[in-house]
Amino acid sequence: MLGKPVAVAMLVSLLVPSACSAQMAPDRQTIDGVAAGTIREAKASAWGFDPEDSTDQLQAAIDSGVPRLIVDQMASPWIVRPLTLISNQEIVFEEGVEVVAKRGEFRRRNDILFSAGNCENLSLIGYGATWRMWREDYADPELYERGDWRHCLFLGACRNVRVHGLTLIGSGGDGIYLGSDGAGNPNRDVHVRDVTCAGHYRQGISVINAENLLIENTVLRDTGGTAPMAGIDFEPNRPGERLVNCVMRNCRFINNAGNGILLALRNMGASSPEISLTFENCASTGDHGSVRVDLSGSVDETPNGAIDFVDCVFRDSIGPAISVTKPAVRARTRFVDCSVIDPAADDPSASPIVLLSRQDATAPAGGIEFVDCVISDAVKRAPISYVNAGGVGLEDITGVLIIGRGGRRETAPLTPEILAEWMPVSAWRDIPRMTLDGLNLRPLAPDAPARSCGFAHGRARYTGHWILHAEEGDEVSLTAHFGQVGNYRAVDLPITVAGPSGQQVCVVRAPFMEDAEVAFTAPAAGLYRINAAPGANLLCIVESSHPLNLNGESGPIRLTTSPGDFYFWVPAGTREFAVRVSGEGDGEGVRATLISPDGVIVDQVDNSAWTHQFEVELPEGAPGQAWLLRLARPTTMPMDDHHVDLRGVPPLFAPTVEALLIPAR
Repeated sequence: MLGKPVAVAMLVSLLVPSACSAQMAPDRQTIDGVAAGTIREAKASAWGFDPEDSTDQLQAAIDSGVPRLIVDQMASPWIVRPLTLISNQEIVFEEGVEVVAKRGEFRRRNDILFSAGNCENLSLIGYGATWRMWREDYADPELYERGDWRHCLFLGACRNVRVHGLTLIGSGGDGIYLGSDGAGNPNRDVHVRDVTCAGHYRQGISVINAENLLIENTVLRDTGGTAPMAGIDFEPNRPGERLVNCVMRNCRFINNAGNGILLALRNMGASSPEISLTFENCASTGDHGSVRVDLSGSVDETPNGAIDFVDCVFRDSIGPAISVTKPAVRARTRFVDCSVIDPAADDPSASPIVLLSRQDATAPAGGIEFVDCVISDAVKRAPISYVNAGGVGLEDITGVLIIGRGGRRETAPLTPEILAEWMPVSAWRDIPRMTLDGLNLRPLAPDAPARSCGFAHGRARYTGHWILHAEEGDEVSLTAHFGQVGNYRAVDLPITVAGPSGQQVCVVRAPFMEDAEVAFTAPAAGLYRINAAPGANLLCIVESSHPLNLNGESGPIRLTTSPGDFYFWVPAGTREFAVRVSGEGDGEGVRATLISPDGVIVDQVDNSAWTHQFEVELPEGAPGQAWLLRLARPTTMPMDDHHVDLRGVPPLFAPTVEALLIPAR
């Protein structure tokens, strides 16, 4: 065409529309042949092409059901709004093809580029092809409502799926999300191969529910925007979801703002299907952490199964390369022939490998084997350290490490003696949490004025539990505030009230970022429990007609930015009790002061990111008294998430002395 006159060139461009960015009309002959079943392979452009918006054309091509659909390369990208995939179809994206999210669209927080729900026998093949979204747009609150779910590809309870060769860039959520359907069914037999996920806002890949998942030769890089910001995150939402026979092989994790590999399994439990996760010949380079295994500290809330890392290399992590949080008796974890190279080079206080116990720990941490793993570290420090947030011991840490430093190598069998040298365990006094069962709780001051009963500074996050006492026929009224944390959004929040016999008294839906009135007539004398689950946001009881306490009988109370006074009752005859306080462990701290009934400071801690336990011994015959835990902003750390936990005394906090509920004599 270089030698043709301009007029001829224009004529040719009109006759060959696939070579230009002009709009193309549908090819009725091809469309009719596909509908009749005589054509089993077709190009997407047969349904037309619009350089401004080809959503309708590409969706029509998919919906045609043609067994093999070729998304052909045009002179400009396929610009689209959200698209839905179907079963029994192979879609091949030609080399050089770009499918681009239309700017200004994807307004709903869960608008996804390509979605497949309950599909089977689906193949998405795209060597040299790119799917592109606009992460910077979705992160701008002036342009878009905050949302972490504008993924490139969603697979929900799909079966027999192949995703090969594609490059997925810049979503407002995850490159690929493997979720459930409404019934909790998993994805089965999914094969991801030769895929690149780059520059996504939340995760390169999220795996929520999967069985027989194989991810090979895949690159997950440059994730950053909103937590967890991992290369890949295995994170079921419910105990019934599964991670069974999930394998990653020959994959690379590069410069992710979070962990390269994150196993966030705290939503699973002992009743969950046994997990089986294997990582073979994978490499993490420049991630904040290479691997984080994060399970509950409670045996009853931890799945069983196996986690294996084999022939993996963890290089140049910003923080510790490997961190593991789990009870020793569950989910045995093995690192076999793995290498840790130059971790946490700018933080000599951080060990290459960190083991942790959680605030809710009910059993020793551990259950980890290191088989001939090499740690090449220029910094002289303990290869493994233990952050004991739960005050429990360590068990079943076995194997051999090979320590390389200054050109020399030293073999270190993980004997009890060397582990004690590297990780001296200072287990706290194990004072059990008291149950409220059988306690006849009454208000310390039955006539306490309403101004003493509101608990506005007790801002509960994720779950909130309160308790109050009312007499039969009392008119009880509460004002609850469902507030926002960060940019997290929410819908109306159910607040339930259960009476003394456990019966539901009322349910109120609290509007997001507004106050809600909770009112009922007490049908019987006794304790009334107020429960809600504000998720990533917060709930507080601003006003109460009756003395109201935060209830920690089910575990540590999780708060967010809650400086103020928290009173608790130590019953007569108590010989010892403990108060545990902690920040979130990842740079979020708390300042706490324990004050005796006569106003004396018994103990205090500042900038506490991990758990600190105040321990108190009392003389025989000590009277019942009100003690005070005063929380404040730490001096050098931000205050966000923090926990409080009472041991050996009723696990109840009140905003004032007058509002305390105490055991009747």
